[in-house]
Amino acid sequence: MKVALLTPGGVDRTGTQRVIPCLLWLIERLVKAGDEVHVFAFSQEPQPGRWPLLGAQVHNAGRWPRSARVAAMLVAEHRRAPFDVLHAFWALPSGFVGAIAGRLLRRPLLLTLPGGDVTYLPEIGYGSLGRRRDRLRVRLAAANAGRVTAPSAFLRDQAMRAGVEAVVLPLGVALDRWPMRPPRPRDVDAPLRLLHVASLNRVKDQGTLLEAAARLKQSGLGFVLDIIGEDTLGGAVQRRAEALGLAGFVRFHGGMPHEELRPWVEQADLLVVSSRNEGAPVAVLEAAVAGVPTVGTAVGHVADFAPDAAVAVPVGDAAALADAIARTAGDESDRIRLARAAQDLALAADADFTAAEFRRLYSELR
Repeated sequence: MKVALLTPGGVDRTGTQRVIPCLLWLIERLVKAGDEVHVFAFSQEPQPGRWPLLGAQVHNAGRWPRSARVAAMLVAEHRRAPFDVLHAFWALPSGFVGAIAGRLLRRPLLLTLPGGDVTYLPEIGYGSLGRRRDRLRVRLAAANAGRVTAPSAFLRDQAMRAGVEAVVLPLGVALDRWPMRPPRPRDVDAPLRLLHVASLNRVKDQGTLLEAAARLKQSGLGFVLDIIGEDTLGGAVQRRAEALGLAGFVRFHGGMPHEELRPWVEQADLLVVSSRNEGAPVAVLEAAVAGVPTVGTAVGHVADFAPDAAVAVPVGDAAALADAIARTAGDESDRIRLARAAQDLALAADADFTAAEFRRLYSELR
């Protein structure tokens, strides 16, 4: 099959910086299966360009007008040799442009909603449903898709409330790149090792995370919280940690390439998620594969896995998050049970499963 993947970005020519690992894992597997893959990126680099990546060809639109340029690139490549299917990640802008191109070229569209397209959080201005124009574009993308997928039941239910029918298809972990490791017992005499992997931004809500950490400190629990992720808030989170007296308890490591993340996950006792909204945080699946369970807010995979394979608390509830962390840390047998259950779920829907299911949907849509 000849497949067009449409994505805002995540396909840098380095293959390591500014990438979306689960998207790269899908590309690898489609190419390995014999598919001809072309990736149309809206804003990977500021200038238009093309480059090979993992056996695929990336077409980058560059600066405005990105949507028109992606559509023109896609049409030109289709005229060279027709596509069998278009696959858009995110409704905006990818799905909207994919819907128009699909109708023009008479080719089927598969739409994947990783998160943000079917929600709106007015207090932080997050989500695509805040403006009428964007709501219409999301609906147009979904209406013109032969199938819509969501990587978690949590996001599928959000889509349903927005009038979009979707099926659950997780964006699984590549076990050849991120191998399974059995859950390990922790040294209960050592400080609890907590890990948070996410960009520092308002939707990830590190404010609630730090409030929970302050409560843990006040309770006398010994812990270290490592925070890994690009800072988009100009140091506000770090200043808040300092104001809460968390020096020595919370450590900020900034963003790092994906391949450097694994040792941090392996030494963690718990992954902590504090997001206000998530489609499917891949960090939860990666932690599960590495034998580490998650405590977090009831979003994405955390909501899906709870209560048997994760501990979920209400969004924005720092007290509940701190209590859940302390309870899980205080019951080692339960922590290991959660880790094993989460690992079973992550292994059952790995990157090979994801690619096989997408290829099945491609064939059904042709």
